Amino acid sequence: MTECVATILDILRQTYPDAVCELDFGTPFQLLTAVILSAQCTDKRVNQVTPGLFEKYPGPAEMAAIEEEELKRIIHSCGFYNMKARHLIAASRDIIERFGGKVPDNIADLMTLAGVGRKTANVVYAVAFRGQAIAVDTHVFRVSNRLGLARADNVYDTEMQLRDAIDPKLYADSHHLLLFLGRYTCKSQRPLCAECGVRQYCEYYTAKSKK
Repeated sequence: MTECVATILDILRQTYPDAVCELDFGTPFQLLTAVILSAQCTDKRVNQVTPGLFEKYPGPAEMAAIEEEELKRIIHSCGFYNMKARHLIAASRDIIERFGGKVPDNIADLMTLAGVGRKTANVVYAVAFRGQAIAVDTHVFRVSNRLGLARADNVYDTEMQLRDAIDPKLYADSHHLLLFLGRYTCKSQRPLCAECGVRQYCEYYTAKSKK
């Protein structure tokens, strides 16, 4: 890891000392559920929906047995509720039938669950099981390429380039730091460059300043 990358992460760590997963959960299964629900939805909205959901359906056994229409009703406000309901029920059945009722603790097995892509698997692995993974969502994708930590046009290549650029022991922390930077400062349409502590290292800011 270069000195520049280390400096960027140090500044972000000071800027966002509470950079952690903002989804509320009690178990790996509940985190998996919340991450699936968070697709194209805010964490705030998911956290409003999951308390009632988890009270009645706390684990894969309960979720696998739910009527799909009932689940759609509960998660409706999270958007894409038809697809998410199907995925949650199918993933719950996968967990029961193939993994003994326990959420798998590795990325490869997580990605075999219904509705679980690489980003979701990385989040669950890093947050629930304290593994080292970099989940690239829209925020991480945007800020990584603006900063120049990656130069890619898709999330997979961005993840691979971040893995090359960052110390493996810092993957999980780096994900949260970059996510917070994108969520609260380096916004998509109107980045708050004047408030950004790493702007002097940012290729996007440098190019914008020259115009």
